[in-house]
Amino acid sequence: MIHAQQHVPDPADTGVTPPSKTRRKKNMLDLQAMGEELVSLSREQLGKIALPEILLDAVLQAKRITKHEARRRQGQYIGRLMRDVDAGEIRAYLDQIRGKSTALTAYHHRLERWRDTLIADDAALEEFVAEHPGCDIQHLRQLLRNARKERDEAKAPRAFRRLFQVLKEYVSAPALSPDISPGNSGESS
Repeated sequence: MIHAQQHVPDPADTGVTPPSKTRRKKNMLDLQAMGEELVSLSREQLGKIALPEILLDAVLQAKRITKHEARRRQGQYIGRLMRDVDAGEIRAYLDQIRGKSTALTAYHHRLERWRDTLIADDAALEEFVAEHPGCDIQHLRQLLRNARKERDEAKAPRAFRRLFQVLKEYVSAPALSPDISPGNSGESS
């Protein structure tokens, strides 16, 4: 008796196609670049990230390597180790260090909007004072006059920048991690 072979589904066949070779290589290079950023951090900053011991050791060893080819190979090794780690937490910390957290960016944009509105409209000063009681109105008026004068005479924007700094003192910053503060990040002017 001849039995027809029945097709037995492969348990590994889930219908989901694996990522392409190009996608895997891009992910690998992204992880390697993130590893290079880890190498550029200070020991104190590295201590604030929950890295596996083997990855931390590899990063610290890379800091001591001076030869180009050896450093490149160590970077590849760090990238390989990064594949086994949840990179989301590390990426978020690196973004904060670079000053690219969305909360901080939104805060700086809000300060810039206030500065531009105050320079463009005298009535905006009253609105600002109402929202931020306790600010030095006289000092703000002087900075606004100076910023307008600089703009009209095409001078260097010293009062314009100073106004941003003063607004930063009055407008509350978003809650950030203790080691990152608005004064420590890249500032827009």
